[in-house]
Amino acid sequence: MQYPSRILEKAVDEISQLPGIGKRTALRLALQMLKKPTSQTENLAKSLVSLVNDIKYCKKCHAICDSELCDVCSNPMRNHDLICVVEDIRDVMAIENTSQYKGVYHVLGGKISPMDGIGPQQLKIDSLVKRGADAKEIILALSSTMEGDTTMFYLYKVLKDTEITLTTIARGIGIGDELEYTDEVTLVQSIQRRVPYAASLSN
Repeated sequence: MQYPSRILEKAVDEISQLPGIGKRTALRLALQMLKKPTSQTENLAKSLVSLVNDIKYCKKCHAICDSELCDVCSNPMRNHDLICVVEDIRDVMAIENTSQYKGVYHVLGGKISPMDGIGPQQLKIDSLVKRGADAKEIILALSSTMEGDTTMFYLYKVLKDTEITLTTIARGIGIGDELEYTDEVTLVQSIQRRVPYAASLSN
C-alpha cells in the first residue's frame, strides 16, 4: 500500500499491531482521527500513555487497578475465604457484571500453553498457593479449552493435598468458549452450580 505521508504510514503501522486490526482498518482509524478535533485525538494519546505508565496491578489478586489494592480486595464486605481463579481482567469484569459473585479473585495472567512458550512459571501461581492458605474454597473459572483444562489440572495437582475445597464452574459454558463472551445468566448459573474439581475429572 502506497501512502502519501510517512507520518500517516507510521501511524497505520502502529495501529495495525493491535489484535484484530489490519492495515485497511488501521488506515480508516488514522484518517478518522484526522477528521476529529485536535483536542480529542490528543486526549486519546494522553490516555494511552497514562494506561502504559500509570496503571497498577493489585498486589493481592493481580487485577488491573489504580492503587495498591483493587476495589474488590480492599472491600471488607467481600468473602475473602472464597477465591475465583480467572485468566485475566476481562473475566473479572464479566463476572462482576453479573453482580452475583461476592468472593474475591486471583488473576493468573494467562493459561499454560507450551506452544506459546507459557509455562507455570509465567503465571501467578505461587502467589495463589500463598493466598490459598487463608482461603476455604478456590473456584477454577477458566475457559473450557485445552489450555484452560491443562491449567486447571496443574492447579489441582498443586493444591489437592491442602485443606482447600477446590471447585470448578459447571459446564453450562460450551467447550472452547471464553468466559468474557458468556451471557450473564449462564455465567451466574455456572458459578452457582460449581462442582468439586476432582469429580469433574471422571466426566
